[in-house]
Amino acid sequence: MMHVFLSILNVLRDTALWLLVILVLAGALPLVAASYQFLLVAVHFRRNHYGSCQPYFPRTAVLIPAWNEAAVIGASIDRLVMLDYPPDALRVYVVDDASTDDTPNVIKAKAAEYPGQVFHLRREKGGQGKAHTLNHGLAVILSGDWMQALLIMDADVIYTPSSLRLMTRHLADPRVGAVTAYIKEGSRPGNYLTRYIGFEYITAQAAARRCQNVLGAVACLAGGAQLHSRANLEAVGGRIDTSSLAEDTFTTFKTQLAGNRVVFEPHAVVWAEEPDTIVGLWKQRLRWARGNVQVTKQFKHVWCRPSRVHRLGSVSFSLFWFCLFLLPVFMICASVSLVILYFGDFAMAWVMFHVLWITSALTYVFITGFTFMIDWETARHAVAEGILFPGLISFGIIIASCFPGLYRMIFRDVLPVFGVTLTPFERTSLVLFAFVWLAASMLVAYLGKAVEKRRLGWLFSRVFVYIAGYGSLLGACTFAAYVKELRGAEMTWDKTEKSGKVAMPT
Repeated sequence: MMHVFLSILNVLRDTALWLLVILVLAGALPLVAASYQFLLVAVHFRRNHYGSCQPYFPRTAVLIPAWNEAAVIGASIDRLVMLDYPPDALRVYVVDDASTDDTPNVIKAKAAEYPGQVFHLRREKGGQGKAHTLNHGLAVILSGDWMQALLIMDADVIYTPSSLRLMTRHLADPRVGAVTAYIKEGSRPGNYLTRYIGFEYITAQAAARRCQNVLGAVACLAGGAQLHSRANLEAVGGRIDTSSLAEDTFTTFKTQLAGNRVVFEPHAVVWAEEPDTIVGLWKQRLRWARGNVQVTKQFKHVWCRPSRVHRLGSVSFSLFWFCLFLLPVFMICASVSLVILYFGDFAMAWVMFHVLWITSALTYVFITGFTFMIDWETARHAVAEGILFPGLISFGIIIASCFPGLYRMIFRDVLPVFGVTLTPFERTSLVLFAFVWLAASMLVAYLGKAVEKRRLGWLFSRVFVYIAGYGSLLGACTFAAYVKELRGAEMTWDKTEKSGKVAMPT
């Protein structure tokens, strides 16, 4: 009997160890998925929509929600009316969401300057969120039959002259319901955080959305650049969803579920001002992350269920979505599993630690190099942030994993020369720190937000982000979104403040 009992214990122990190994490997899954995504980008020259494009200039209404946008709305309107697009086929509708600054006067002045082309729509009761503001404008625009296509944008973004016509050419294909553009971070001179965002947008838009074009399933129409055909708007109900903080993603999914295609146009460039503080970025990304939680629940019937109507249910698209959506979970599980393995089977823990971080190294080199090649003009402004995207400590762990002999030489040969010798306890602490860092990096990144408004916070917040990595900061924000949704926290629209710093390169 004792023999049987011991055999069962051994089986359970081995099963537990292998389960821990799987959880560590799961920590590398988002990295593998990211590499797979970038590999698909290379196929975009063959699998794209350009073969079905032709010059097409539908009567386009531009819909802009505006709340206290006096600093930026005038320049945005000027840029719109100067687009390389037939003037008689372009109208601009600005929905003034009960602004309390000079926004109404700026819009009225532009309406007088461009009669019959710029229109001021006023909401006396505002503050309900972007979706409600857009629906106010939609009701007015759809009540007539002039509009054939609708461009939804943000008040601060600046469209390059050819951007709209590059987008509308896709609507020549009746199978296409919506088109989105490539939004670039355009704050000049900007700071370390806007440079991180600029580099991020190359991977999240220029690369990821090209991959989604290849798959035939686009995750999100950028809120500042979403072009819809009238038929598509009517197919999705003629209104923007107001039940979620991710109204643009809801519209994107509904468009494709209705059988219409969504296309990303990488050559239609739009410049936008993004947050230059961690607190501002946190508000923006917490809203986006909570919206993604809501999308994941609302469309749970879509995931991993291939359909002839749409491609949202493809395994590849579901893999990309959940690797990003569950990134904090993967990071925490990998760290916890490594620590448990350390006390259960150190040899296995050491092997898995190297597998995880060598995978990180290969992914880091591949994606960083690819990102610089995709959009060097943007990336060159953020070379340091691109290289340090994973954070200084993660960068050090990557080097240690790939070149263990270098670190052995430092600790065994170099440091003792200076009288520094690590005790067994210090060595153990150093190893455990490396094992737990993947999860701990999110906490360190969060400290950047926590100290930003304190004395010398401008300095220490930057230090924390450079140490922990920008990706860990986004992971911490996503984890906070889980907590907010589980607690049923009230959905509030925290508007990103804009100051008109965006500057389109000449």
